[in-house]
Amino acid sequence: MHGLAIKDELEAYYENEIHHRRLYPHSDQIVDKGLVEKAETGNRTNPYAITARGQRELEARREWEDQYVGERLSSSE
Repeated sequence: MHGLAIKDELEAYYENEIHHRRLYPHSDQIVDKGLVEKAETGNRTNPYAITARGQRELEARREWEDQYVGERLSSSE
């Protein structure tokens, strides 16, 4: 997915405008952490792809949410 497509997805999800000056520095941070790869194409747009480490981190986060957030929702019913 290219940066602008990611920006569009985030804007649709959060129903708020995402500014380029915030998107790309944060994108660089997750690339630096090894969670996402950024391909250098020489064009103005660069495709991003999740890494194996990024996928593991997402799965761990989902498990945590299922365990702790799910428990809170169950106890409030």
